[in-house]
Amino acid sequence: MEHNSRMSLTRRGLLRGGAGVGLAAFGVGYGAASAAASVGTTSRFDLSQPSYDLFRDKNLHSNRVQQSFAFDSVNKRLFVAAKRLDSPESAGDLCISELDFAGNYVSYMHLNGFGHGVAFGIRAIGSASYLWIETEANGNGYGSKLGFIRYSPGTTVDAAAEGYGKFTPVAGATEFTCSMDPVYDRMIVRYHKDGAKHIAVYNNSDTDNSDFSSPVAMFTPPAISGTPQGYTLYGSYMYFITGDGYSASNPDPGNTYITSININTGAIAQGPTLTKAGSTLVYREPEGLAIYRTDAGESRLFLGFASGEEGDRRSSIFYKNALV
Repeated sequence: MEHNSRMSLTRRGLLRGGAGVGLAAFGVGYGAASAAASVGTTSRFDLSQPSYDLFRDKNLHSNRVQQSFAFDSVNKRLFVAAKRLDSPESAGDLCISELDFAGNYVSYMHLNGFGHGVAFGIRAIGSASYLWIETEANGNGYGSKLGFIRYSPGTTVDAAAEGYGKFTPVAGATEFTCSMDPVYDRMIVRYHKDGAKHIAVYNNSDTDNSDFSSPVAMFTPPAISGTPQGYTLYGSYMYFITGDGYSASNPDPGNTYITSININTGAIAQGPTLTKAGSTLVYREPEGLAIYRTDAGESRLFLGFASGEEGDRRSSIFYKNALV
């Protein structure tokens, strides 16, 4: 694990220098930021166990391939990110669709110039859902900062706009994405620096106060073959999904693999493990991972797939619930 001294940003620097609007302006501050704590060892999902349907082939506001998804565990909402229709890949224009847990379409929001949508997270503030999502896309269409922005149905926000938080969690890094662990209350950030991808994990009690100075874990993940399609965090384990859409060279059951990584050591705990979730879907491209805990207390690892015919792509989401 890398030492915390690599993190040269302070809370004051974030609020004044690179953050734009601090989270305190949105009423997110929950008191003094906590000191870095040991992650410890938690249970993990057994990737060899079966997957179950949440829903299949549901419509989004954009009919392009979904990129990722995230839950608002408090307000019982599901958000799916896709590229905007008729927008070039390099533009970083995203369409966020809100669905209910049955997959019924509810609303949308457009985020212009934000990024690729590899992964994102949600924090609830009362009845409002706030997105932690990449923003200020570079020339390749990937976000150069993390943004904190309220989901506002039917609106369009440009990345250059003022009035929402913009953060550079790791000094010198050029690209950022993130995902949330709502069970253990942490954020995982994947960033690009020195020609490689790295991982940092933070307590939400710190990031809620605009403080990225005390990660509880930092490491460079092991090389995993395949096309990266998303990641998330549950306790002391990161989950990483790879694969491609069905094609003549990649027929059923496809090449979608999930890997778990111990964030205390940076070593693979299980996998890569082939998943056949949704194997009968049309097209079936893996797109996103997320964590949710049911009201009954069951933790679930959700797997997303883009499905459907070209020009009419759909969202399909499954989950695993076996812990070891």
